[in-house]
Amino acid sequence: MFDNLLTGESTGTNNPLMLIVFIVIIVAMIGLLVWQTISGKKKQKEAQNMLNGLKKGDRVKTIGGVCGFVVEINDAENTFVLETGTDDNKSYVKFDKGAIYQTAPAQGSAVEAAEKAEDKAEEKPVEDAE
Repeated sequence: MFDNLLTGESTGTNNPLMLIVFIVIIVAMIGLLVWQTISGKKKQKEAQNMLNGLKKGDRVKTIGGVCGFVVEINDAENTFVLETGTDDNKSYVKFDKGAIYQTAPAQGSAVEAAEKAEDKAEEKPVEDAE
């Protein structure tokens, strides 16, 4: 293959070995593209299932590193409200669902806390009306 280059000879014919190498490279490139597409779709489907399975009380970590519990979900706006902080100093922040990095299933105390927060939110408008 390289002997002709070293001696300076030119045969003028296509070398079958070069053709085989070229075909193998093309097939490998196509195979990598197909594999990337399939794995990308699989990851996208897993991420969508994670977002669709989000419920009140779930622990969430955002892409910005904010951790807390989900207290409200608005599917129409594709947002959720995250409760962070300690018992004495709680904060509520509204995020887009696309900001979710990790989720963990709701735990017993987290579900109770989310229900209590929901009950308090329902009671406040009633008290304001009086």
